[in-house]
Amino acid sequence: MAGTPGFTRRATLAAGASLLAAPALAQAPWPNGPIRFIGIFPPGGGTDILSRLWCQKMAELTGEQFVVENRSGSAGNIGTEAIARAAPDGRSIGLASVAPLAIGPTLYRKLPFDVTRDFTFLGGLWKLPNMLVVNNDVPARTVPELIGLVQANPGKFSYASSGSGTTVHLSGAKFAAMAGLEMIHVPYRGGAPAHVDLLGGRVHMIFDNIPQALQSAREGKVRALAVTGAQRSPQAPEIPAMAEYLPGFEITSWAGVMAPAGLPLPMVERIAALTRQALDSPDLTARYQENGATVWPASPEEFATFRAAEERAFAPIIRAAGAQVD
Repeated sequence: MAGTPGFTRRATLAAGASLLAAPALAQAPWPNGPIRFIGIFPPGGGTDILSRLWCQKMAELTGEQFVVENRSGSAGNIGTEAIARAAPDGRSIGLASVAPLAIGPTLYRKLPFDVTRDFTFLGGLWKLPNMLVVNNDVPARTVPELIGLVQANPGKFSYASSGSGTTVHLSGAKFAAMAGLEMIHVPYRGGAPAHVDLLGGRVHMIFDNIPQALQSAREGKVRALAVTGAQRSPQAPEIPAMAEYLPGFEITSWAGVMAPAGLPLPMVERIAALTRQALDSPDLTARYQENGATVWPASPEEFATFRAAEERAFAPIIRAAGAQVD
């Protein structure tokens, strides 16, 4: 996409160097009042849980209130647009997610924002694989059994997602493509409502973010069959990786924090430093691990570079799935 990145290489290098200058950061003008954190998915889902944990830690570090405002819909595009349109004064920041930032530019022929122009990337927060879970009425107890069941009943099994173009959707699309399956995709406005319908038996399966899927599986509400990382998750080592059955299968969800383009450099430096401090805290690391996530303390420049690489990696998956929409 055309445009100048909201956070230049020169600025990111300056921000990285500033992390070593703690006395100077102590005087940076952020935060100086309540902060609005725009969550781009509905309350109760995995990303919402992890976002709120970070906001809680940031509130502890700064002594200021962090208020989560969920602006869900369109696979995160509605909330992401809200971040882009906010004033670049540091009072409104939000979730930077793989769905709108790395998948959206290929999935949608037109977006209400420019990924390379409209944002200031502030740093990474977490990475986590998805987990394939089926409702308890599905008789399959392993991935090979599920593949055989769906192959024998083409077009009769459905998989839910948190929205078209999310990693939850593309995990299901890639599974269907690699295993040669005909399934029905049922998109929702977020992971939480999709999970509700899974529990109610209205859809058969979902490749959900680990926090919610793992909790429901351990409570016996659903059956976990695989994770989408390259290896098994340390949080659930008993669950196989999909790559054990379909070599080369790997899709990982990730998120960071961002602000509108034009955020003053002292605020960028301050937020980046505080974010790294929050992610370095043992209690937040433990809470993330409990929810299946791994802390990802990427710098602003590292985050911007990684996002661009992910966009290139997801493009062929989206095109192969025929998932592009207007």
